[in-house]
Amino acid sequence: MDKQLLSDLIAFTGIETQFTDAWGNQSEVAEQNLLTLLAAQGFAVDNDALAREQLLERQQDHWEQLLDPVSVQKSGQDTQIQLKLPIVLANTALELVLTTEQGKTHHFTVTATEDADLNQVMVFDGEEYQQYQWTLPVLLEQGYHSLSLTIGELEFVQSLIITPSSCFQPAEFRTQKQWGLSVQLYCVRSEQNWGVGDFADLRFLLGHLAKQGADFVGLNPIHALYPAMPESASPYSPSSRRWLNIIYLAVPEMVGYEHCQQVKQLISAPGFKQQLEAARAADWVDYTAVTRLKLPVLKALYQWFTEHQAEHPELAQAFSVFKQQSGESLLQLALYDAIHAHLIQKDSNAWGWPVWPEAWQRPDSEEVLAFAKEHEHELDFYCYLQFIAREQLAKAQAFAKEQGMLLGLYRDLAVGVSEASTEIWGNPELYCRDASVGAPPDILGPKGQNWGLPPMLPYQMFQQAYRPMIDLFRANMQNSGALRIDHVMALLRLWWVPKGAQSAGEGAYIYYPIQELLGILALESQRHQVVVIGEDLGTVPDGIREILAEYGMYSYRVFFFEKAEDGGFVSPAHYPVQAMATLTTHDMPTLIGYWHCGDLNLGKTVGLYQDHQLPALFQSRHEDKQKILDSLHGHQMLDPNFSQNVDQVGMSTELSYAIQRHVAKGSSQLLCLQLEDWMEMTEPVNIPGTSDEYPNWRRKLSMTLEQLAQQQNVNQLLQELTRLRRS
Repeated sequence: MDKQLLSDLIAFTGIETQFTDAWGNQSEVAEQNLLTLLAAQGFAVDNDALAREQLLERQQDHWEQLLDPVSVQKSGQDTQIQLKLPIVLANTALELVLTTEQGKTHHFTVTATEDADLNQVMVFDGEEYQQYQWTLPVLLEQGYHSLSLTIGELEFVQSLIITPSSCFQPAEFRTQKQWGLSVQLYCVRSEQNWGVGDFADLRFLLGHLAKQGADFVGLNPIHALYPAMPESASPYSPSSRRWLNIIYLAVPEMVGYEHCQQVKQLISAPGFKQQLEAARAADWVDYTAVTRLKLPVLKALYQWFTEHQAEHPELAQAFSVFKQQSGESLLQLALYDAIHAHLIQKDSNAWGWPVWPEAWQRPDSEEVLAFAKEHEHELDFYCYLQFIAREQLAKAQAFAKEQGMLLGLYRDLAVGVSEASTEIWGNPELYCRDASVGAPPDILGPKGQNWGLPPMLPYQMFQQAYRPMIDLFRANMQNSGALRIDHVMALLRLWWVPKGAQSAGEGAYIYYPIQELLGILALESQRHQVVVIGEDLGTVPDGIREILAEYGMYSYRVFFFEKAEDGGFVSPAHYPVQAMATLTTHDMPTLIGYWHCGDLNLGKTVGLYQDHQLPALFQSRHEDKQKILDSLHGHQMLDPNFSQNVDQVGMSTELSYAIQRHVAKGSSQLLCLQLEDWMEMTEPVNIPGTSDEYPNWRRKLSMTLEQLAQQQNVNQLLQELTRLRRS
């Protein structure tokens, strides 16, 4: 391809041709990778003339929009409006109408050459376009406003978003530090659940931890997955990030459970109790068994509700309002789940809409619309499940606040959705299905990672006025006190891996409009009073952490990754205040797993590491453990008689608690620990870079919540953590 054309295409699509890898080395993206990613975005890379024509078409399309579809600007400053005009309109008096979010309307007459400043000129097919900057003579409040411009029969509408300068931070952050724990909700055992953790378990856990002084419980992503395909269980490969995973419903808490005769017949039927006990006792979550237990009962409870609405008018009214407010997105999810269940009964390979019959691949096709009309009751059932899930989650958050927790629930927003998702089915123009989100080789994934999640197209995101991102932030801030943005680098750039690439390393970074996205995030954060934490691990470009900090976002500090230049471990006392400190994550081994090198041995077993790599990895781990031991002794976190030689030290309760207390004494505003380490578990919940090699997202906790609450040594540790965080 012509070098200048390639350069123009790269600039237009935001591809980064060089980057600094996780080890600090400068890496150059191969030209073939660049071409493959351009092809994934629809450019004819094997035909220069056609590719140049395609680029000009997209550029001209942008310039023919007199108003950009969206403009994001900070409050307290003059609002600048960019007008892109064919030269014939430069001297024309234009009528603009501003409608504020508060409902006020302002009318303006603007002549570009007289009232605005020319700042750019472009020529397409001999026609000149001029861009003018005009200062809006109104000081806007924070929020979502609308600016419109009508020329003849054409109307151009801009979403004008005025944002705060930073995310929400509670006043209490100025007086004391907070702590909590993270839990993979599906892993939870209890005496009451049906083989998978549920929202009732969550409330029990919140109550127990609140008594010990904890401020929050962090959740894995609880996004909607696939009821018709329960073994597709990764919380990071959801169907919709706006809606909830119905497997977490606490069935016995639903209205009608005690009165519905059909439910009584189902749960007293031969085999039900045995199946329920087997699902509870299993060491790995059996998603299929749990779904088979829950779904028939849920359908019976929905039917009972429809027949007894008059007896529960408040609930019926709340459900009606919920559907009205949720709009098209909820109906689309319900429709998708109903169609998926219908098709997969006929063909077990109907894993998602990309392999469905063509007539079913669009939500607006005649066949799909006919199905929706014919199965209206079933669609309403799926809407009802989402309604009850939201009600149970809200009940858990309200309970946490009643118990004195500052933040309560701390939710997790996944970086994307799977190719089979309802989000892509309903909005295919937004996504690039010929590429996948991932990561270049780094410490967590030596071979790089391909997560199988089609990325959003930055230009389409802009064309849709960032509405998909607004909806995502808004949905995930509901009923929570904090939100973790998984792979927060996605707001700046994403590593795109072309479909069919031999390895995840054959990709490149593509840039996103970070300032606009951070502004919207800050606006929703302030409105929902939600703290935002950015998971900024992996390959982090220079300056990004400073930008995130400026917007009031909390950084992520993982103890085992915080190393000084001399190879030792940074004292948690020197971590940034505006951060959340943690020992491990869902992608890492437990404390015991780390200390006993279980992750390295598992990595060898599943093929992550080659034999020649392992000796160096084991040696590095041995050296790190000695430095950790030295640091703990240096900070007087261990008894002087505790061995200082790592060759003589296995992981023990004493050592585990010392490490946890050590991090608790640190300077970071937030501290997040894991249930697994209180239960002294060894197996990880996920091994990055694997799919079928290890049963990810299924390993249960080794104790029930009821048993955990009776562990006096754990409770003493938790009370000590509270004391350390308060001092």
